[in-house]
Amino acid sequence: MDLDQERHAVDTLIQSLGDDMVLSGEAIEKYCRDWHGDVTSGAVAVLRPRTTEEVSAAVKACVSLGLSIVPQGGNTGLALGAIPDRPEDQVVISLERMNKIRRIDADDFSAVVEAGCILSEFKDAVAREGMFFPLALGAQGSCRIGGNVSTNAGGINVLRYGMTRELVLGLEAVLPDGSIFDGLSTLRKDNRGIDLKQLFIGAEGVFGIITAVAVKLTPEPDQIATALLGLNSLDDAITLFRRARRDCCDLMSAFEFMPPLAFVLAREAIPDLAMPISGDYPAYALLEISGSGLVDINDLMERFLGGVMEEGLVPDGVIARSKAQARNLWLFREGMNEGQAKRGTHLRTDVSVPLSRLSDFVRDAEQAVGAAVPDATCVSYGHVGDGNVHLNVLPPGGLSRAEVEARIHDAKKVINTVVDTYRGSISAEHGIGRLKKADYEMRIPPIRRGLVAALKKAVDPQGVMNPGCQLDFERHS
Repeated sequence: MDLDQERHAVDTLIQSLGDDMVLSGEAIEKYCRDWHGDVTSGAVAVLRPRTTEEVSAAVKACVSLGLSIVPQGGNTGLALGAIPDRPEDQVVISLERMNKIRRIDADDFSAVVEAGCILSEFKDAVAREGMFFPLALGAQGSCRIGGNVSTNAGGINVLRYGMTRELVLGLEAVLPDGSIFDGLSTLRKDNRGIDLKQLFIGAEGVFGIITAVAVKLTPEPDQIATALLGLNSLDDAITLFRRARRDCCDLMSAFEFMPPLAFVLAREAIPDLAMPISGDYPAYALLEISGSGLVDINDLMERFLGGVMEEGLVPDGVIARSKAQARNLWLFREGMNEGQAKRGTHLRTDVSVPLSRLSDFVRDAEQAVGAAVPDATCVSYGHVGDGNVHLNVLPPGGLSRAEVEARIHDAKKVINTVVDTYRGSISAEHGIGRLKKADYEMRIPPIRRGLVAALKKAVDPQGVMNPGCQLDFERHS
């Protein structure tokens, strides 16, 4: 599409939808840049509907002009799933103005919320009703519910509550022809054939645009115990997790592991963070258990840690005695990500392996990176309870952009090779998007590829929805 055609397309969209919905020119820049600022693209226009009906009208207008659509929520994704890669013929449809909470039903333990609602705002509204929505992410102040569902987001509470998929009761979506799929049921048991909402969860917008979601709620935990523990090895962290899973049962909501470097990185980002443990240890675990009602959570935490410390499994640790202290412990986990960003462009991986083999994987993968990129620094951390490891690789300072990219390429290649040997996944919770598409294409089995391509052809025969994301479907249909 040349410049004149682009201007004609923008003018036509304004005539069809109104100038309040259509952005173009410099106003679209923030919608075409990824969260970390590593990738900047463009688009013919950005459309910002306020209702499901306006989303439908926007889709129909784009189709009539031969434009394809990139759905976008908070644009906090880490796999470039919401960033256009063909600016000359793609339009971003942002759900940011579809941010209403339609209903919170405490008696039904459910809520219905529009796709553009910010996760933290939804969680706060639910909490005011004495309820709890357990999805918890570092980006929850910016990410939006529709994007969480479209990417099947994970986060720190997966251990207890599952991925986003397990929190969704129903959803509403606009299909590639502009028609509206209404599946906003809050039923827990509904066995009327194929569960069509699953088609959209984790699909990153390739089958349609999620506009609203019905979700499960739980009673708000009024007791939360948080502890930071110093350990002698990652193997001990796995052993400790098994013990905690047995002794604390389903009351354990988070179990994170971190290397010593995590604390250095966190304090580079947040200098006034106070180290809560005096000694230095090869590995650390952040343990949280929570509950409500008649269970004494603090007593459970103290009895559990008393036992494992007496046995020598945990040489040192601290239990938060207030919400502020608990928040400080979590700031180390969150701040390490900011610290890595301050060191410049680096490799961010999101892999998973069988829980029983997690420590072996980290050892083998770090050794492989050390051999391939000896001047880089590995930072391995993540969610012990679900086998998800973020094995990030920081190139040394002072390199050119080309040298940095070469090291990232080499490190990613060897890490993915080790993942394959462990029969793991190259994407545990961030999705495929455009960033991991080539690696996904190399690994997807032919039968699965064929099934996904057949679904795409049936639902979106013109390839309107998020082309270039996940798979190059036109090559496999």
